[in-house]
Amino acid sequence: MNLLYKYTLLCIGGLIAVTSAVCSIGAVLPDDRADVLYHLYDGGGATIDGPALLVRKNLGDKVSVSGKYYVDSVSSASVDVVSTASPYTEERTETSLSASYLLDTTIFNLSLTNSDENDFKGRSYFFSVSQELFGALTTVTMGYGLGNDDVLRNGDDLFADSIDRQHYQLGVSQVMTKNWVLALDFETIADEGYLNNPYRSVRFLDADRLSGFGYEAEVYPRTRTSNAVALRSRYYLQHGAAITADYRYFTDTWEIEAHTAELGYIHKFGERWLIEASYRYSTQTEAEFYSDLFARAGFQNFLARDKELSAFDDHSVRIGASYSFGKNWRFMERGAVNFFYNHVKFNYDNFRDVTAGGVPGQEPLYGFGANVIQLYLTVWY
Repeated sequence: MNLLYKYTLLCIGGLIAVTSAVCSIGAVLPDDRADVLYHLYDGGGATIDGPALLVRKNLGDKVSVSGKYYVDSVSSASVDVVSTASPYTEERTETSLSASYLLDTTIFNLSLTNSDENDFKGRSYFFSVSQELFGALTTVTMGYGLGNDDVLRNGDDLFADSIDRQHYQLGVSQVMTKNWVLALDFETIADEGYLNNPYRSVRFLDADRLSGFGYEAEVYPRTRTSNAVALRSRYYLQHGAAITADYRYFTDTWEIEAHTAELGYIHKFGERWLIEASYRYSTQTEAEFYSDLFARAGFQNFLARDKELSAFDDHSVRIGASYSFGKNWRFMERGAVNFFYNHVKFNYDNFRDVTAGGVPGQEPLYGFGANVIQLYLTVWY
């Protein structure tokens, strides 16, 4: 799964989980509600779009259950695809079921997720516990997840491999003042198995070829452990406004380091409108076995030319609006229509655009802009 795909899923997941709330704290079950979403990602030669549906229902005052159905239609002619293969289209579906149980000031959560596409099958299970402390001023959350993915390759019936994942989470949220909430989260993910893309290649210098370089298959380590820490701040102002500030540090055993910072502002106008705006900046270093152009074939044990493992940075500007309507109207308590637009600019420091031509290793550095649109309807009932 490349960075663009993960970026889209991240935006969509956040929008489905949160509507008008800035931050959620307290041992209470989520409201009964349904979300219908359309999302679109367009940039870098790739287009990803599709619908999503989330339904959540409380069973009494102790149990909440939810289900999600999510579809991605992918059409890709990105620079790393067209340089070594033909553009492709595919569809991915994801279904998940989750349940929460409230016991005094503790919430237990269990979720099961299944992802399916023509050359990838994923299954994951996640369990978490959230506990309120010190009169609900502090909330501690611990989580553990397991995943198992099957990796296939279209056109090659003999190829099959797998990935096993373990996911650990620890988070603390603290009410600092009546207007200020601070949260600190730690996350560790351990992957083992086939971690590279079965279609991707690296390039190497080859004087016998007209282009001056040749291609061979990528080879990745079969283990990867990543660690991340995130600090989130929410400060509530007067008149229904809030300032948000986030910072996240990421590192892994492939020697990638990444920093992400985001600053946002939310403002409520009257009883119906909520306006949001944010700016996000992210930067990362390259993996230890990455190179845009190797000196020769089989240059080292591990080889990668995935641009998402290169050194790069991105800037993102996001704006959005939510409109609330209909209190106690027929079958629903209230509803909201939400629209968000996100523009992202990616700049790669050591990944070159081979489609532009030129002396090998001196082609223009690659960069592109992408647009992400989310439009969704939320109904509380």
